[in-house]
Amino acid sequence: MAEFKSIIAILGILVTIYLLIKKYETRTVLIAVGLLMAILTLNPMAALDAFAKSMTSGGLIMAICSSMGFAYVMKYTQCDTHLVHLLTKPLSGLKFFLIPIATIITFFINIAIPSAAGCAAAVGATLIPVLKSSGVRPAMAGAAILAGTFGSMMSPGSSHSAMISEMSGLTITEVNLSHAPYTTIAGAIGAVVLTLLALAFKDYGQEHREAYLAENKSSENTFHKVNVLYALAPLVPLIILVIGGTSLQQTPGLEWTKMGVPQAMLIGAIYGILVTRISPVKITEEFFNGMGNSYANVLGIIVAASVFVAGLKSTGAIDSAIDFLKHSNEFVRWGATIGPFLMGVITGSGDAAAIAFNSAVTPHAVELGYTHVNLGMGAAIAGAIGRTASPIAGVTIVCAGLAMVNPIEMVKRTAPGMILAVLYLALFML
Repeated sequence: MAEFKSIIAILGILVTIYLLIKKYETRTVLIAVGLLMAILTLNPMAALDAFAKSMTSGGLIMAICSSMGFAYVMKYTQCDTHLVHLLTKPLSGLKFFLIPIATIITFFINIAIPSAAGCAAAVGATLIPVLKSSGVRPAMAGAAILAGTFGSMMSPGSSHSAMISEMSGLTITEVNLSHAPYTTIAGAIGAVVLTLLALAFKDYGQEHREAYLAENKSSENTFHKVNVLYALAPLVPLIILVIGGTSLQQTPGLEWTKMGVPQAMLIGAIYGILVTRISPVKITEEFFNGMGNSYANVLGIIVAASVFVAGLKSTGAIDSAIDFLKHSNEFVRWGATIGPFLMGVITGSGDAAAIAFNSAVTPHAVELGYTHVNLGMGAAIAGAIGRTASPIAGVTIVCAGLAMVNPIEMVKRTAPGMILAVLYLALFML
């Protein structure tokens, strides 16, 4: 019976990877394979119970749904566009140094606009033309934006931060502040390597600028004026949460900033109503549309991954893996980083692998000699970095479309830096 269960586990993992590579719908694959494994091991209720339990994870639902609701409000009011233009307008004269600066700006804007594809669309629509008009080759212009799209790991709306928060007992802000130095350095590695590759590939020069200008003689930027009050709106919840989660909260007059993610997001949305003077009815509709969308598309993956993990547990594979890792700690750092990274590259999404790992292994982090934050967020960041090096990721395709280049040409430029970044995580974060 043990051998039969092992065969089911191996086949289940291989089938899942194959179907995800073939771009079948992630939630369908995870639920179907997880339930099938549970049925074949005569324990179907394990998968069904996992589905029911993960539907009502309070901390996850509050943080993720409210953050996505706020993001929808920012998009509807165009406050996110004003923020992007405010940060990018002074950059046109920086020439070659625009490449690393564009990556860094995207990284930090991605904290305020946590959707990778959404951030790339907002930032890329402005920065890619600026890069190209400064003499940057289109493939490098797209890659500069793509390389910064894992800054969302430090967003208060990150599903991974919320998940690790529940496991560790820390607040989401404390989780993010704990891994922020590692995530920031990983982002810096990506930006530096990309800049060196720009020199190696001769991706900057007058010929690229002339080619762009020749193709875009009649194009004009239709965005004329930045409203600073609009631009500050996406940052309001972030500022509140950072102050409330650090010693700054003890400053007289700032005690009120100690609050949860939903409260901060709601304050941000109210600020948006006040400065844009758009109908509160419309803002409310967008906020709840965003909440519903996030439950379906973000929490949906977490729910589906819990069913898959329950199916694997039914085969005994997870217990065996944890037992192996307990006695072979040197493999933990590689399994937690290289595994999600490769899945991110192969499937175009690091979320499924990272969430499955964090559901199965990270609860045992202390037994394995790690903290929940380092092990769990290491896996999550590695998955996001892998997605940034994937030619089939949605965000890659968005950047490629804006730059009008082949996604492979961009990934040639982002992949070396992402590989070094994930090795840094494995060696220094874990």
